[in-house]
Amino acid sequence: MSKTYQPKQKEVKRAWHLIDAKGQVLGRLASKVAILLMGKQKSNFSTHMDSGDNVVVINAEKIITTGKKAEQKVYRSHSGYPGGFKEVSFEKMSKEHPNRIIEFAISGMLPDNRLKSDRMTRLHVTKGEKHKYDNNFI
Repeated sequence: MSKTYQPKQKEVKRAWHLIDAKGQVLGRLASKVAILLMGKQKSNFSTHMDSGDNVVVINAEKIITTGKKAEQKVYRSHSGYPGGFKEVSFEKMSKEHPNRIIEFAISGMLPDNRLKSDRMTRLHVTKGEKHKYDNNFI
């Protein structure tokens, strides 16, 4: 009987992906980036280890949404203290921090486990076309 191959952490090769968000739908972009961050496109994917790639998303302010999400979507948070409930509309978030919209969407697509924070550190979202990761691409 043959044994199942288990990849080692030192065998992981991390590539860099540049994705332009201009004119792309938020949810579809987020699911594609989440797959790249998890490494599910690789042949040696294993659920228990982090084998994903680095992803740079540019033009975060030019993302689009379908339907009435631009007027109706709200980001909610609570600090845990009384009166610590906050709501920020999609319109306000897209004007002030457009990169957070993409980060929240991708974070929601990743599984909630101990690898999530490591995967999110490999995500780099920038406003505009300029980014500081030019020398990492081959």
